[in-house]
Amino acid sequence: MAQDRTFDCFTYSAPVAPRPHATLSDFVSQVLLVPRDWSLRLMGRSYASFVWGLAQLSPEFMEWDSTARARRAFLRAAKRVPAYAQFLSRHATASAPVPEMDKESYIKAFPIQARCIDGRIGDARVMIDESSGSTGTPYNWVRGEAERHHSHRLVSYFSSYCFGTGRRITINAFSMGAWATGINMGMAMEQNSVVKNTGPDIGKILGTLRAFGTDQDYLITGYPPFLKHLIDSARAEGFPLQDYRLDALVGGEGMSEGLRDYLERCFRRVFSGYGATDLEIAIGGETPVAVAVRRLARDNAAVRRELFGEDSRLPMLFQYNPLTHHIETNAVGELLVTITRGDVLSPRIRYNVHDQGGVARYDLMSEKLAALGVRLEALLPGDRARLRLPFVWVYGRRDYTVSVMGANIYPEDIEQCLYAEPRLAAQTHSFCLSLAESPDGEVRPLFLFEIDVEPTETLRREYADVMARRLNALNADYREACREFPETMAPEVRLYRSGEGPFSGDRTRIKQARVLKPVRQG
Repeated sequence: MAQDRTFDCFTYSAPVAPRPHATLSDFVSQVLLVPRDWSLRLMGRSYASFVWGLAQLSPEFMEWDSTARARRAFLRAAKRVPAYAQFLSRHATASAPVPEMDKESYIKAFPIQARCIDGRIGDARVMIDESSGSTGTPYNWVRGEAERHHSHRLVSYFSSYCFGTGRRITINAFSMGAWATGINMGMAMEQNSVVKNTGPDIGKILGTLRAFGTDQDYLITGYPPFLKHLIDSARAEGFPLQDYRLDALVGGEGMSEGLRDYLERCFRRVFSGYGATDLEIAIGGETPVAVAVRRLARDNAAVRRELFGEDSRLPMLFQYNPLTHHIETNAVGELLVTITRGDVLSPRIRYNVHDQGGVARYDLMSEKLAALGVRLEALLPGDRARLRLPFVWVYGRRDYTVSVMGANIYPEDIEQCLYAEPRLAAQTHSFCLSLAESPDGEVRPLFLFEIDVEPTETLRREYADVMARRLNALNADYREACREFPETMAPEVRLYRSGEGPFSGDRTRIKQARVLKPVRQG
């Protein structure tokens, strides 16, 4: 269907597409949501009322309420967003009246203006964020003042829940600039702490710690690998990081429990948030109970299988607020997210960032653990309110993998193997994986490591032996492929000094590349 795309940089107009009709059930549901909207506004006015209010809600009620809010968000977008009306006319069917969307089917198909409420970006109080471009192309995302304020408040409440409400200085080490996380994280943390936005500058961070001394509590935010670099750099120059009262809030990519253990050498508590520039930074967060469940799954294979299935990877586990986000999965196990608040300038309905994972209600997760003899409530620290929020687990992007002889190898696998070897982890700055293709067409896994010591053949063989041994124990698909094709599955390992080879471009990247294109030999 051809579109009449007449628009300037702020406004879009297009032919009116057929819109779904609200049913009597929709009308009743939306009327019932009105008093709950007011209750939510009252709850959100302070951290104490927010936590108290959520603690009163049952998992069943939150699931029902989340579904109703998602339906209302869908009807609002279908009525007021030109691009979404057009999208439905192309993709909605009788069997799938609310189709999922992603960058290919929605973001690339329509201009930014068309994806906004009433086809308008607005004239003021709108911020434009840019994605990191880790998938190849950066994208622009517009957010209004109200939705940014709500997102900032959620982040500040989440940090208060995890780290307490005492006075602290937050050092924001996320990358500054047009990217969604850096500036927004700084603005969010201003709501409950003193903030210094240093960006990922180790010298400025250590200088700030020197200036304010060891009598302060500090929260340092940043990407997980960067905080490892901070620890390693401080150690190399003899800075007494262990003398400071430090906590860490990380995000932007996954984190293994081995890396958490490494960071907790200097940080008292390390929690991660879950978000996506496509959506917003505050979708979910690790809580003390979520981390306890994940560590239990790491140490007990039966728990991991019961909660997450047969996948060899240990997923990140978060809790999320179902009154603001509705999360479901599609047929191939990818997460679909709908931001259900009415303040979203550019709504996304059942948006798929292609993160693999799953969701579970609090009570259903509790029942699975109880069947294994574990009380979920017993894992919750005594000073925390009992929030029966649903869980969402995330493995990572579907395309962040290499496959050899039917065995999928993931960056999470390599990170787990690496941090199981503390000496190798301490000298490794970064890593990525690829495929090595020989002139005769043979393909084998290729692991590349950026290290802080001189690469030698002895060290290369040590990395290769460790990776093969630990990957064999961790990844069942890899283990089976090794049994059938032992020579093909033996990994090739290459070592590089910091900033060399494929790692030379990391200084200009917001996030480190974890998967490279196949490398031809000879």
